[in-house]
Amino acid sequence: MLALRNASTRDVRMPPEKKEEPGQKNLVSNRRAFHDFHIGERHEAGIALLGTEVKALRAGQASLQDAFARIDRGEIFLHHLHIPPYSHRGYAEHDPLRTRKLLMHRDEIFKLASRAQSGGTTLVPLRLYLKGGRVKVEIAVARGKKDWDKRESEREREQKQEARDARGRASRGIDRRGS
Repeated sequence: MLALRNASTRDVRMPPEKKEEPGQKNLVSNRRAFHDFHIGERHEAGIALLGTEVKALRAGQASLQDAFARIDRGEIFLHHLHIPPYSHRGYAEHDPLRTRKLLMHRDEIFKLASRAQSGGTTLVPLRLYLKGGRVKVEIAVARGKKDWDKRESEREREQKQEARDARGRASRGIDRRGS
């Protein structure tokens, strides 16, 4: 009985590109990045945060919408990540849009730098998540989409949805006309 119940439950819907792994808790995801960019290879990085920033993230308050990463003098920084001030803070307050340092090995940074310098690519954060009690950032080398690419992606998504709906109706014995 237990096996049947587990087999029939569905996973929580995540962006189709990445499922949440056990031991990880998604804090914020950048769904807009999947619409605006062709996502290439992904990398995990730690992030240097203040205590009130971590508490605000755990409360689900952050925005990755306009964020991007930039490599400067062998270090990688995350720009325009908006983390609002923590509501129960004391005297300590942080700047919501401050530049935050990402923590990666030097050889990984150099690999990212070589890939990001190729024409038309940028480093985009995809999500912030907790892993072993630490806040991590998933960044990707991404290439911007043109308007026609976005329309094509939207069309493919709608076709997949229609096919999924048709399979569901067929399995229940309902045809499209409702008879």
